Amino acid sequence: MKLRLGIPKGSLESATVELFRRAGWAISVSNRSYFPTIDDPEIECMLIRAQEMARYVDQGILDAGLTGMDWITESNTDVLPVADLVYARQSFGKVRWVLAVPEDSPIQSVMDLEGKVIATELVGATQNYLAKNGVSAKVEFSWGATEVKPPILADAIVEVTETGSSLRANKLRIVETVLESNTQLIANKSAWHDPWKQQKLQDMKLLLEGAIAAVGCVGLMLNVASDNLPEVLDVLPALNSPTISPLADGTWVAINTVLPESSVRAIIPKLKQAGATGIVEYPLNKIVV
Repeated sequence: MKLRLGIPKGSLESATVELFRRAGWAISVSNRSYFPTIDDPEIECMLIRAQEMARYVDQGILDAGLTGMDWITESNTDVLPVADLVYARQSFGKVRWVLAVPEDSPIQSVMDLEGKVIATELVGATQNYLAKNGVSAKVEFSWGATEVKPPILADAIVEVTETGSSLRANKLRIVETVLESNTQLIANKSAWHDPWKQQKLQDMKLLLEGAIAAVGCVGLMLNVASDNLPEVLDVLPALNSPTISPLADGTWVAINTVLPESSVRAIIPKLKQAGATGIVEYPLNKIVV
């Protein structure tokens, strides 16, 4: 038996492959094939655009797939959310769909869009957003290069952004956030009722979430004389609970803990001053709690 898994083609592709690598799966994508190889004989991968993923999972063509909550909402499909995975193209965070206009536009809020033209790839969600605010405007589907359409082809756009840099480069100003989105692992409901597939997806969820939890963290090992242990523990962040193990001679202990990578450069010198020795920093792929 195999689990048919959709990998999002396009902007999420590289980030998804890297997340699976950290979780323990090696996925190899070829420019000539829509069927990536994976080092798990129980999984069969297929590259699918994120915009279409939920539809194919809903139809049962795929057992499961990864796509954004925005596209799940836009496709109006009946799929089962398995895992909420906060990662995007450039970072491990959420993305925003924003209403943007030219820098010199008089539009200051959604209420100023009455009778205007809005270009976006996220037509349904934009229409719902306008209706919620009681605004009547024309929403046109954009096939790409949405940022260049105002002010000639549209008065405003609704576009996805992580940092806002592309919008600024095109001299656009963010007016409001339409919705936030992040990646979801979704499953076909019939596939989920298969005990083997459900367990495979539960295992995948555990490992993917563990990989995300480890982002930005490192492990730290060190030795310290028992007499210096209180001083060393005072240096380590209070929220961490390090593992402390006695060494063979009984007068020294080993400490193992997990820390934010950004804090280590300040902590290691302080640990050394407090009497720690044999300090080893190592990378982490997963943290499973």
